[in-house]
Parts: sequence; structure tokens; C-alpha cells
Amino acid sequence: MADWYDKYLTVYGKPFGEVPREVIDGTRERLAALQSSQPVASIVVIAYNEETHLQACLWAISEIKCKYPVEIIGVDNDSSDRTAEVYQQAGIPHYTEYQHSCGYARRCGLQHARGRYYFDVDSDTLYPPQYYELMLEQLIRPGVVAVSATWSYFPDGHHSRLGLKLFELCRDLFLWVQHFKRPELSVRGLVFAYDADYGRREEYRVDIIRGEDGSMALALKKYGKIKFVRDRRCRAITGYGTVGSRSLWQSFFHHVKIQGRGLSRIFYSRDHYEDREDNLVSRQ
Repeated sequence: MADWYDKYLTVYGKPFGEVPREVIDGTRERLAALQSSQPVASIVVIAYNEETHLQACLWAISEIKCKYPVEIIGVDNDSSDRTAEVYQQAGIPHYTEYQHSCGYARRCGLQHARGRYYFDVDSDTLYPPQYYELMLEQLIRPGVVAVSATWSYFPDGHHSRLGLKLFELCRDLFLWVQHFKRPELSVRGLVFAYDADYGRREEYRVDIIRGEDGSMALALKKYGKIKFVRDRRCRAITGYGTVGSRSLWQSFFHHVKIQGRGLSRIFYSRDHYEDREDNLVSRQ
């Protein structure tokens, strides 16, 4: 049986010049039809040298099913490839952020977003058609300030489907246990959305290398609840960029080792981070 994302994989990883014209034109037409002048939510796609992934991401977004009015905007983090051209061909408003980091790129998107709610979107990630609607239905509930979902990795020749399922089961279980007292530690930027008004009060941290979304989630906790959406219809799918050079299991045990150094901290709420020196931009 075909997976919902199979057709997008036909262009995922390909140089923009190899993407069929009908895919580009169809994406542009559908995105134009989705754009609202009075959006409830802003879908903000950030990209840095993502020419080979961005078109697939935008294609998937163009086919969403959402009863709420949305806008789709892009942020090019001063790419050196054809990322800006992909945005241009898609016909969506996009902005260039010349300071390199996810924090700067997400901050740029937040500054230009017009919707009450802000969706983080990573350009190497594909989102199922009901993702935005189902996430919004949770986000607009009284007392909820942010939502986060789960995600999977594309199966490929290096990773068996069974291995991926086992890995994701273990990871999701750990994130579920962690979220009761430390929800900000279970948030991941590729599947994160929140109330933009509160987000602008706090702003993204740009002085850290990693964790800008967790830091935003931590700051938002004082305004309401961070809701975790476990509905599989909201499960995004992405590549292995977040794993780095490690295998999935090496990455998992690496994080377990880090968490294990102070495992008790996940059972107690916190209102601030103790920054690690090796994650501070100014000290690199």
C-alpha cells in the first residue's frame, strides 16, 4: 500500500532543475489558492541551502486540507544554492535573513507572520494533509499556548522499517514521559506551533547554536499549556539531518546518555535553562 508521502519523494533530494514543470506550476497554483488576506495561522517555511528538499515540502503544503484560513511564507537564510528561486517559482512571499541560524530564520518569520498562530516548518520535512487543521484544533483550545507533534524518518536502504518503528517507539515513549514535567524538552522545531502574540513577547534566542525552539517553549509555559498531539494523522516525516553523522540508535543512546546524567530533572518543572558553554554562539 502506498504511503501518503510517496509522490513527494519523486522530487525530494533532486536538484531544482530536475523537477518537472507540471509539479512546479501545480504547486504554485494550489499555494495561491490557499493564501488568505486574513489568516488564522501562518505556515512559515525556513530554508538554508535546501534546493533539493524545498520543492517537495511546498508541494505537500499546497495539498493540505484545512478549514481555517492560512498564509504560507518562506525565509531564505541567505542560501548559496537555488533555494530563493524555489520560493520565487512557488509564488509565496519570502524574506532573506542574512544572519545564519535557525533562531534568526525563525525570528524573521515570526516578525513577518500575520496569523494569530505560528507554525514552524522545516524545509526538509513533509507534513500530511490534515496536519495543520488537526494541530490548530488543539492549539485554539482555551488554556493552550503551543502544540507539538511526533515525527518519523523516511525508510531507505540503510534503515529497515522495523528498525525505524522500534527506534521511534522508544524515542516517543521517552518524550511522552518527559513531557509531563518538562514539556519544553520534548518539543522539536519541525513539529511545533504556538500563539504568535505570546511568541513575539518572548522572541527566539539567537545566542545559542541549538535549542531555539525548546527555549521558546520554555518561555511560553507561563502563558498556558503545551499540548502534545499524538494523532498519527499529524505525524510528519523527515530525513536524517537531525541525527547528524550518527546512526539512529547511536543518536538515541547518545541522548539517553546525556539525559541520564541528570535523569531526575525530567520529574521537576523548571522555568529557566542552565546554558551549556559549548552551545553558546558567543563562546565558539
